[in-house]
Amino acid sequence: MTRPPHLSDIQRLLVFEPADDEVFLCRHPNKTEPSLPSWARLPINRCNLPAVILGSVTFQHHPTSLILDGVTELHDDLFALLDGIDDAAERATLFCDYLAVHFCFDRLEEAGFDAHTGKRAKADWRRLLRGWSFDADGREGAVLKGWVESRFGLLPRFHGAPLRDFDGPAWRRYEQMRAAGLYGTNALEAQLDLVYTWCQYEFRRRHPGQTHMTLHRGVNRFTEHEVLDDAGRQPTVLLNNLVSFTSSRERAGEFGDFILTARVPVAKIFFHCDLLPGVLQGEGEHLVIGGAYEVTLATL
Repeated sequence: MTRPPHLSDIQRLLVFEPADDEVFLCRHPNKTEPSLPSWARLPINRCNLPAVILGSVTFQHHPTSLILDGVTELHDDLFALLDGIDDAAERATLFCDYLAVHFCFDRLEEAGFDAHTGKRAKADWRRLLRGWSFDADGREGAVLKGWVESRFGLLPRFHGAPLRDFDGPAWRRYEQMRAAGLYGTNALEAQLDLVYTWCQYEFRRRHPGQTHMTLHRGVNRFTEHEVLDDAGRQPTVLLNNLVSFTSSRERAGEFGDFILTARVPVAKIFFHCDLLPGVLQGEGEHLVIGGAYEVTLATL
């Protein structure tokens, strides 16, 4: 893996690409937008668009569906059942029951666990999301960021410390926590694949035709963010590969001196609080897949 360059002057790292007039990927021919830098992405991923596209500002403005490889096909029986249910709460119950049966949550021996190997078997998707709510830089957060890295090809930019040097101690700590969080568990990343796919299914059912949500994030020390294009109160920033936003501007104001507001593509929302009440702790919380975003910056 190539070592990223020194980030003392982020403006030197801007990468611009020529205009592309294809459907969903088009941009104004007289306006260039900063691309997702090469050191923030992998060359391959496990969905229908490469990271350089799905992580770009162009995708933010002109999104399309993100489809994880093989997930819908593997679970087509689940989505066929969901299609016949009009009540969202009933669909949520069916989804949770399906996960429990498919991953043998109540019959771990059928998943290959026994008294000696079952120590981490109960670390499921719910515990990951709750762990994120308490500490996004903990072991559960490392697993979630690692899942985004694997599936979407977006490298994490922060986990307890900035992740800039792939040979440095901060990166090794992230990798160790990710490995420890996955070791001995019950197909955790496959569980997350299904959670994301279900979230996208529910958006299509509940809000047909909606492409974006306006979300907010409270931050301190905005100068520590990776700014790809400084346009005053509408800069383009490189966000971590998974970040928390909220639908409540007032709630965001409780977490920092600045509020970042972004039009987030629905396709990049991994999970949100309305899907299953009680799973995420934050009011109006949405877990958003990162990359380059044009944001509006406001001070309190």
